[in-house]
Amino acid sequence: MPVVYFKSNDKVVDVIAGTTVLAAARLAEVMIDSPCNGNGTCGKCKVKITGDFANKMVLRGNLGLSNIEKFQGIALACCAEVQDDVEVETIDRLDNESLQILSTGQHLMVELACSIQKVYDNQVGKTKVIANGVLLGVEEGDTVQTNYGAVVDIGTTTVVLALFDLHSGQELVTVSALNPQSRYAQDVLSRIKYASTSEGLDTMYFALINELNHLLIEAAAKAKINRHHVYEIVFSGNTCMLHLATRVNPASLGKYPYLPALYGHEQVHAADHGLQASPLAGIYLPPIISAYVGPDITSGILAAQLTELTGISLFIDIGTNGEMALSKDGSLSVTSTAAGPAFEGMNIACGMRAAAGAIEAFTITDEGLKMKTIGDGAAIGICGSGLIDVVGELVVHDIIGKNGKLKDGNLPEYLAEHLVKREGKTVFSLGENVYLSQKDIRQVQLAKGAIRAGIEALLTSQGVTGQEVDRIFIAGSFGYHLNPDSLIHIGLLPQSFHNKIQFLGNTSKSGGQAFLLNRFVRGRMAEAVKAIHVIELATVDNFDRLFAKCLEFSSV
Repeated sequence: MPVVYFKSNDKVVDVIAGTTVLAAARLAEVMIDSPCNGNGTCGKCKVKITGDFANKMVLRGNLGLSNIEKFQGIALACCAEVQDDVEVETIDRLDNESLQILSTGQHLMVELACSIQKVYDNQVGKTKVIANGVLLGVEEGDTVQTNYGAVVDIGTTTVVLALFDLHSGQELVTVSALNPQSRYAQDVLSRIKYASTSEGLDTMYFALINELNHLLIEAAAKAKINRHHVYEIVFSGNTCMLHLATRVNPASLGKYPYLPALYGHEQVHAADHGLQASPLAGIYLPPIISAYVGPDITSGILAAQLTELTGISLFIDIGTNGEMALSKDGSLSVTSTAAGPAFEGMNIACGMRAAAGAIEAFTITDEGLKMKTIGDGAAIGICGSGLIDVVGELVVHDIIGKNGKLKDGNLPEYLAEHLVKREGKTVFSLGENVYLSQKDIRQVQLAKGAIRAGIEALLTSQGVTGQEVDRIFIAGSFGYHLNPDSLIHIGLLPQSFHNKIQFLGNTSKSGGQAFLLNRFVRGRMAEAVKAIHVIELATVDNFDRLFAKCLEFSSV
């Protein structure tokens, strides 16, 4: 059997001939990012095959690799098949460090009415810990003043944990990290597939729980509190994330009739999931709306107060999934569309997460290209907000046509000089080794087309036109950094939404905060969720035609 030696990690594993380097790495418990779960589509699992071992590989594909990289022995781990003993060096992705994660969101004022109360019995010298009138247990001494809770926004890409003092409602500290599950599968559909086996589910579950414990320990240290005095944790995230966080197989989410295996508005024991909080602690799971509209949107509906608003309001969470809710005088309809990971920088040749060196803003002026990178250093890639800006500007300046094709004629010299050949194909150069390809543009088309089609289908289902919408709320960490003009330029939003857009930030976290601090909100939202009308796009007549139309780069 061939032997794979992971030089960077000093680990060795025996494999069957034909095994990919990625599969070998997982056997050896060596971490290699593979956001597309080894499908060969994201180009992010680069490794270096060193020495004379390079000629002992079978390479099935080399998405996004330059000739220089190939010459240096760089290959994609998911496409490199081991035929004989081989030596591999892993390559750390730069965007795994200094990741920009938004932790603030639309703040909702609620009356302080937490589930957890503590009562000191001076006769026995012990403190009773009570949840909703039920005795959870007792603690030695008087611990009444140490009563804390946490909100965890479990995003597809990132995880945010905030600690709160349950006596005052004050937020003590917020910490965040990359969701480790994204190293195995970037988008929700890939994650459902990966976790549909018991082995895959355990990998996803334990990776997340370990990260949550790291964050809990970090947050408690920063707040200078004892984490064993954290008695309640609210999990907010999409439906799939809550399944994975509670070790519930998500397979039913991926096949008709697309039903969740859990529906939220329930408590589970934190100790059963190995969380290093109080042994008495519970985890509250907010109400789940549907398989693809989860508690993060329930939290968003709460934070935006959609059930209380008059007129017509549209709430959109833009990410790997495009979830949206329409409120007509408080009556709600929702839908969800699979946008894919392009807006997270995946499936994009020079795409990266929102980390140092990523182009995050871009404009074209008469003087040339103007771009801003995270950290203000040299550009090393493009994150989601920058990608939308770049495509939007190229559409406005007629470098990209409505059909998504790059044009190379009748352009001013200062723009034409950026259209260069790379591997025999025309790309738009943004700097040294940073560019936008025709394939990248297609990925943006597919992502924005899916979201725009979802918006149009949702509006039509309720007999509403774009002109009639009074306000558009854009939620999510990614959405907060977007330029509204660019969203309209690429046609993700119609022109009629101009000057109606408000960015709410991380409403999954801020809505989760309301669930933590007021126990009565939970029942009210559970009842509200029962009344929500869910639109399944798969059942919408001629949705395929609508989607095809929405692929055009048009702001109409």
